[in-house]
Amino acid sequence: MPTRLVALLLLVLAVRLPLLWWGIPLTAIELRALLVGERLHEGALPYRDLYEATAPLAAALFAGLDLVASRPLWLYRIISLALLLTQALRLNFVLNRADVHPERGYLAALTYLLLASVTTDLDILSPLLLGHTFIILGLSALLPTSREGYDNRRLFRAGFLIGVAALCYLPLALFLLLGLFAVIIFAANSFRSFLLLLCGFGFPYAVAATFFLYNDALPDFRQFHLVPTLSGLVLGADGLPLPLQWQLLVLPAAVLVLALARMFTTSLGLVFQVKFQQMMLVWLLVASLMAWAGRGVAPGSLVLVLPPITYFSLYLWQKAPRGWVVEVLFAAVLTSVVGIRYREILHLDTVMRFPAESRYAVQPNPQYAAIKGQRLLVLGPDMRPYIDNRPASPYLDWRLAQADFGYLSQYAAVYRLSRNLAPDPPTILIDQTNRLDELQYKVPAIFGRYQATATPRVYQLK
Repeated sequence: MPTRLVALLLLVLAVRLPLLWWGIPLTAIELRALLVGERLHEGALPYRDLYEATAPLAAALFAGLDLVASRPLWLYRIISLALLLTQALRLNFVLNRADVHPERGYLAALTYLLLASVTTDLDILSPLLLGHTFIILGLSALLPTSREGYDNRRLFRAGFLIGVAALCYLPLALFLLLGLFAVIIFAANSFRSFLLLLCGFGFPYAVAATFFLYNDALPDFRQFHLVPTLSGLVLGADGLPLPLQWQLLVLPAAVLVLALARMFTTSLGLVFQVKFQQMMLVWLLVASLMAWAGRGVAPGSLVLVLPPITYFSLYLWQKAPRGWVVEVLFAAVLTSVVGIRYREILHLDTVMRFPAESRYAVQPNPQYAAIKGQRLLVLGPDMRPYIDNRPASPYLDWRLAQADFGYLSQYAAVYRLSRNLAPDPPTILIDQTNRLDELQYKVPAIFGRYQATATPRVYQLK
């Protein structure tokens, strides 16, 4: 067994590490995470001192990583790979221990990691990838360990882990639907069991609400995290285009279709195995709902469907009279993953007719090339100037900053602008929305101190 595990790890690293070594360009979601971690490391409190919708536990992790090093992009890539390895091995362990399939081994973990290597979207550390790890960790608590069903601690733990996942990425709360289905098919007292699940889910949010309440940030938590996320304002904002996402899903979808076709020709003897199979179908439904909520482009969306695809693929790789067919099929999947993964280096992107993810990486704006190492305030949605500079105000996300900049005719908004910027004004202001004249008229004590530079729409503090 250890030899197989080592071989699995070596195969996955052989597929993924060369690209990581050559370097994956900075993505929009990573830039946002680096900036959030930097601001929180400087002492800002989420939502109260930073207008950003990143979930609290994800933001706390980004701040912790900034303690290790300034903008540690290399550490982000290492942690994302470690999270995928954790998810794959934990799922493999649960499938083997629960006897959900007649054959045991490491094929589940291998399939999980292999399909996760289709796109560089899962090489980046996203809140969704982080939260999904807790969903995988909570899967075993949804499965009963005896004929009597659940005990209270297991159900509470399952709900608790779903709540922690939602504190990393709020739409993961939809996995309560999966928990409800598991309770219905496994538990004797479904209503009482689901209440325990809900209590576990609510506990992390009760702790988070208490923390923000005692820091005078509870209304801000609702305004800048809960409301924008539930309304879909921020979901998928930094992801790959939807057409590219669909093209990258072709191979995992093909594996799923073939696996489902093989599954219908395989009979399962145990009632528990049939129920687990039904639960994986519900998992696919919940993943589809989450993809719809994120408009299909939320960074890391592919990871949502990897557990059910991995489970159903066990039917595809099971022993057959013609064993060579399974081996050829697996070799074809492996070759396809390598071809898709390295299509830009192998010049296959024109043959496959879909672009490499690197084309959507964040590149510095040449208009602001001379601005480096400054403390910025960008009045507009373009965050590229922050690549070589530091944010110096709470207004990181321009959409959420409209809570103040969009209501300049109201005294409360003008007061908040003065309160947030007066103690330490940014040294450079970039006005992408032609709003400085109005700001200089209504908040002259702050914005009247900026004078034009040689670069259009760039102003420097006097």
